[in-house]
Amino acid sequence: MFFLVTGASGVGKSTVRKMITPEFADVVEVTELGMLGSTPKWSLEWRHQMVERTVLRALEAQRAGKHFLLCGDPVPPGEVWAAPSAERLDHLAVCLLDAEAAAQTARLRERGDDLKFIGHHVAFADWMRQHVVDHRHRPDVIMQNAWPQMRWDRWVGSDAVEPPWSSHIIETSKLSPTEVAQRVAEWLRQHVGGSTAD
Repeated sequence: MFFLVTGASGVGKSTVRKMITPEFADVVEVTELGMLGSTPKWSLEWRHQMVERTVLRALEAQRAGKHFLLCGDPVPPGEVWAAPSAERLDHLAVCLLDAEAAAQTARLRERGDDLKFIGHHVAFADWMRQHVVDHRHRPDVIMQNAWPQMRWDRWVGSDAVEPPWSSHIIETSKLSPTEVAQRVAEWLRQHVGGSTAD
């Protein structure tokens, strides 16, 4: 199974990845885009190419009987599902880390983000929380300047009411990083079975 823990900037994705990786190392391969051996360009086209690379890695893990987790980047599930090789994935399970605008803004300010971009991060968070539960919501946000090989037809324009991925949302505004990681770990345990620490 391909697990995606995602969310806009400032919700704690990278922190969660570092905290949960040790528990799931035996059954889940964990990565983020910056760990895939390509110099980050942080353009939409680069992100799409890296998402395809993660899908290929996930398929290798799938063949080896292991799950795969992408955690640490603001990757929408629609990008994973539109990756050229995604049609071979068994399933895409999404966990969105969300935060109220005030909490997200405070975190971004605290870590020193450029103030002129904070409004964009907050707007992306609003789009993401709608996209995760409704694949029909404004697909243009991630299709402009896209990598030409993306297969948007796999979900854009679909008459299906339900998105082609399963989703779970964790509201992080009032949670500590440890509490967020605990909730993500519990979500993963529900899919991979039991406690991996036993």
